[in-house]
Amino acid sequence: MDSDRRDHLPGSARAVYAISVAAELAGVGIQTLRLYEQHGLLTPARSAGGTRRYSGDDLARLERIISLSGQGINLAGIARILELEDANTALTAERDHLRRRQEQS
Repeated sequence: MDSDRRDHLPGSARAVYAISVAAELAGVGIQTLRLYEQHGLLTPARSAGGTRRYSGDDLARLERIISLSGQGINLAGIARILELEDANTALTAERDHLRRRQEQS
């Protein structure tokens, strides 16, 4: 993809995909997305009118959920795994930040 076309794509954090588009891109049903949201696995943004809007980051998380589910892990287990992965990501970012501060001192 050339850079002109890439400049027109939304950033990964920008919530632009409707639930039907997100479901189609992920290869799951709309009800499955709603179920994942009910279990706290996904938290899509909402438009002013309350319509769910999914971002590229949400779609990446959805791929992870589908992968874990395909391994036979139940929704409670998936929730715990995602929680731990999120905590690990936050700790890694904090560690890297502290290292950069230390190197600048």
